[in-house]
Amino acid sequence: MPERAETRLAGLLLAIPDLIALGVPEIAAAAGYPSTGKIPAVSYVLSLLALKLTSTRRVSHACDIAADPGAALFAGLTALPKATALTSYSYRLERARQAAFLAALDKAAIAAGLADGQALNLDFHAVMHWGEDPVLEKHYVPRRSQRTRSVLAFFAEDAATRTLVYANADLAKASQNREVIAFADHWRQVTGHDPGLLIFDSKLTTQAVLAELDDREIGFITLRARHPGVTAALAALPATAWTSMTLGRAGNKTRRVKVHDNPAAQLSAYPRPIRQLAVTGLGHDQPTLLITNRPALPARQVIGTYARRMNIEQRLAEAIQAFGLDALAGAVPLNVDLDVALSVLAHTVCAALRRRLPGYGTATPDTLQRRFLNTGGIIEHHRGQTTIRLARRTYSPILRQATLPETITVPWWGGRTSATNTTDQTGGRFA
Repeated sequence: MPERAETRLAGLLLAIPDLIALGVPEIAAAAGYPSTGKIPAVSYVLSLLALKLTSTRRVSHACDIAADPGAALFAGLTALPKATALTSYSYRLERARQAAFLAALDKAAIAAGLADGQALNLDFHAVMHWGEDPVLEKHYVPRRSQRTRSVLAFFAEDAATRTLVYANADLAKASQNREVIAFADHWRQVTGHDPGLLIFDSKLTTQAVLAELDDREIGFITLRARHPGVTAALAALPATAWTSMTLGRAGNKTRRVKVHDNPAAQLSAYPRPIRQLAVTGLGHDQPTLLITNRPALPARQVIGTYARRMNIEQRLAEAIQAFGLDALAGAVPLNVDLDVALSVLAHTVCAALRRRLPGYGTATPDTLQRRFLNTGGIIEHHRGQTTIRLARRTYSPILRQATLPETITVPWWGGRTSATNTTDQTGGRFA
């Protein structure tokens, strides 16, 4: 590369300290991702990640940033691979490699404090196919409010830190009900023990699988469908059977609800009694029914924990917007599977970056992209050191206060060091 190069993606290099801290080269190696004669595996991963972090919606749009020096330096290359090479690369990676990749990433995220695993939110998301004649199953796609040809993806989110920790798009209708068990096995591989508490919607799995979770002493909170017989029985209860309770605040209003806590409810396909909480006052005509295998958990905590599960839908919406999850055209689930795994990595990197930026602890990925990652600047190479100078913008003062390392050694740059300087530079630039 030249000694001095202009780039419109100098801000992308702000993610490098966290990529090193997470050990992305080691994660790619643990997954067994293949290299080619010219491009190492980590550079392939970083090339695809660069598209995610710069909100390039499709791999076919790689040409938009392929020749940019900042994107190339980010991946340790002189230019990003073409769209055909990046797309073809995903077809070489079976699900087992993505599973190993996510296992190594989760270990790094837990070690870095980006996830604690005490409670995990689970959900499905259907990635709609935009091409013609796909050989795909039909799933319900919320944006279309109908069932259509799509790839079903499963996601898990750490409830405390709101960081995505798992994804799987290699699913079929015949196996989707057991994906919660597959995730529990994944978490045991990562941490050495089963997850403590899983929170999910009623359509995620079956009552038989709930019994398997209970047999493994894995806690869960989920919804129960409002069957006419159940609602009729609740309507017949005396007023003394309901307990008044105050929940949180929405704006300046306090939500008052009534709760009937039944420790021995019966389900049609669940082999033993289970705790059921019926909650009125949540805006529905009929009571909301929550079931859990945690009898000692306070009712207020059960209701609040499930209410916060809705965060995963918000997080998926953020990922869809920032990382182009719904812009995929692939009819091959393996292609989508790599994309969602890299979306988990991108989400983790954004979670790590916003911890460095004062006042941005809850910033969404698209905000980080717009204000920091998509910032232009100058790249300078001199005597084995690379200095990235970011153009001065409205949000430059945030970077002056950020906890960025002064120098770092980048493994995929051949051990070259990169310098960070948070003082004003001559010429109106900010390094």
